[in-house]
Amino acid sequence: MKASLPFKIVYHDRYDLNLGAHVFPSQKFRLIYEMLLKEGLAKEEDFVRPNFAKEEDILRVHTPEWVRKLKTGTLTASEVMLLEVPYSRELVEAVWLAAGGTILAAQSALQDGFGSNLSGGFHHAHPGHGEGFCAIHDVAVAIRKLQADGSIKKAIVVDTDVHHGNGTAAIFQDDPTVFTLSIHQFNNYPAHKPASNLDLHMDDGVEDEEYLGALIPAVEEALDKFQPEILFYLGGADPYRGDQLGGLALTKDGLKRRDRSVFEEARQRGIPVAMTLAGGYARCVEDTVRIHVNTILAACEVAGAFPSASSVRSS
Repeated sequence: MKASLPFKIVYHDRYDLNLGAHVFPSQKFRLIYEMLLKEGLAKEEDFVRPNFAKEEDILRVHTPEWVRKLKTGTLTASEVMLLEVPYSRELVEAVWLAAGGTILAAQSALQDGFGSNLSGGFHHAHPGHGEGFCAIHDVAVAIRKLQADGSIKKAIVVDTDVHHGNGTAAIFQDDPTVFTLSIHQFNNYPAHKPASNLDLHMDDGVEDEEYLGALIPAVEEALDKFQPEILFYLGGADPYRGDQLGGLALTKDGLKRRDRSVFEEARQRGIPVAMTLAGGYARCVEDTVRIHVNTILAACEVAGAFPSASSVRSS
């Protein structure tokens, strides 16, 4: 039996919203957890359960009015439409847990070098509204929590979701303590893309080499110039060539190389990495799950838990 992982994975069974046939596959959180156990990548003791984020932590990012509407179920019809998932108490509990999970993953990263939340990466959420399946911006909540605790001063967000991180850009637009980098398909949601510190706009149909050729030098330069104390990584599965909501053409191998390359750059500079698993909408949900599991595997390889030529299936 293999030793425990050198970092913790945050998971809660209430991450799954049980949305049924909705394009957002919320069952993927449970399926990632199950695959990690089934394939021997992790043991039960490698997982930790998050608590709900405290309201004071949420309110460092979100307006009191938006928090009140979520907690009382008083969203307007247009606000629910913008959110694009049905409102429910389960939704509110799941996003509060996800925010608590990303805080916990970040705290684990500061201690162990890596930490992973199997949910999170809800980068379209704005201070006063939600959109694009995102109600609470868990990464922003975690950054503000670490800053408030004095654990860090500066953070970088590397967002590899196929969709631009518009909520992230809006929240941190005038904040010199947070560097935001988003690599995404330009001709895709959202229509309005407020400026990140660095936006890498990819044309439709971009494949592995062009994508990696743009991302990795940009990450290297940003890390060297900004010198953050932690890297928040949004590991989108949706640049995959089989994704329903994406128009890029990366392979599973290319996506894993993306993850590993970013992690190696951070590791070489002694920068902890807090991972969230962002969007993924492949026609076959198993493809999305495999890509997300590969993100965890890439971190394990960089952390030295597995050799890079791991015998564990990664495709």
